[in-house]
Amino acid sequence: MPFAPSEPEEILPFAELVHRSGAHRLWQGQAPANDPHQTFTFAAASGFRVPVGIGVALMPFRHPYDAALQAANLAQTMGQPVTVGYGPGAVDLQRSLLGAPYARPLAAAREYLTVMRGLLEKGSADHVGEYYTCQAHLWQIPRPPVEIGLGVLRPRMARLAGEVADVAVTWLTPASYLRTVVIPQLRAGAEAAGRPMPRLVAMVPLALAGPGRDGAELALESNEGHMRLPHYADMLRRSGIALDMSAPRRSAAAVIAGGAFVYGELDRVVAELAAFAEAGVDDVVLNVTGVWMKDGAQGALAELETVLGALG
Repeated sequence: MPFAPSEPEEILPFAELVHRSGAHRLWQGQAPANDPHQTFTFAAASGFRVPVGIGVALMPFRHPYDAALQAANLAQTMGQPVTVGYGPGAVDLQRSLLGAPYARPLAAAREYLTVMRGLLEKGSADHVGEYYTCQAHLWQIPRPPVEIGLGVLRPRMARLAGEVADVAVTWLTPASYLRTVVIPQLRAGAEAAGRPMPRLVAMVPLALAGPGRDGAELALESNEGHMRLPHYADMLRRSGIALDMSAPRRSAAAVIAGGAFVYGELDRVVAELAAFAEAGVDDVVLNVTGVWMKDGAQGALAELETVLGALG
């Protein structure tokens, strides 16, 4: 979903696209306008019971017991596998909702996923931690599987995902950075924990070049908010992309040149998307928020259909 639907009906054309195309899953991220669990449930009730993913939902918004309950209910409602990723969110968000930011966000994330896994896999959690307490049972109902994900940008969170998550979910991360930084850390964390390496899901913002289109403008429409957040700026710096948000267009051009925002003619876009698979990414999520901001829902759908058609 390239936008947070203000009316639930707005999700239906995108669910229908997943239903009839080669796309594997419909994704939506956290948004203040709606809750993805509710929007996906509306799609299911409207006849589109497709696999769905939420990434990345923000830990301060709900207790891990409620996160597990909502994920289990969503899988039952959709009748399809569900992937749900969580992350600590920005420091300012943590402070505004919790009174203070997590002193140790990695520890908070570990606790969150530990509680969710116990509830979803065993039906109970007995955890008293620094950030979360859960000594409770969750009624086990027949349902498709739920994958528990962790939002990943930097090496330490990637290593933690390797230890505790089923899926690592990234956003605005170049393929080269995933290959050289994220995947080695995922592997190291998994080996340390004696478990398989999590699947890697890369959410890739993109747009096709065309008459009247400006790549830097589309990149800013899609990602300026992220580019202004310290943890994203740090990740991009580690990937070789230096931002100076006093010059937004120059920074947007750097994000395009560095492969974090994929922009160009169709052949170039397809080649850059292939680079994510070659780097070791399991699922590539196509995000056309910039196109939606410029051309609306119909333009976004047309863009997705064109790219999906070229990908075969």
